[in-house]
Amino acid sequence: MKAIVSVFSKDRIGIIADVCAVLAKMRVNVLDLSQTIMDGLFTMVMLVDTGTSDLSFGEIQESLAKNGEALGLNIRIQSKDIFDAMHQV
Repeated sequence: MKAIVSVFSKDRIGIIADVCAVLAKMRVNVLDLSQTIMDGLFTMVMLVDTGTSDLSFGEIQESLAKNGEALGLNIRIQSKDIFDAMHQV
């Protein structure tokens, strides 16, 4: 299943590496990402494939939130289908 991961934090070195390491441990494949820094605020949106993971979507969601908190990051994940439905005009 494809999903959208969003990450927000004060900018610092290693955010992308930290998030990718967490995803790799769960066997979630990063398909694409976009990141920017606005006035010291780091923002990143990633398209990922959770189908390669042995974890349920809920377990991935919980792990990202928990790891994000430990890393000082706000990490959220949602189904790409739900994301697309929310942003249709």
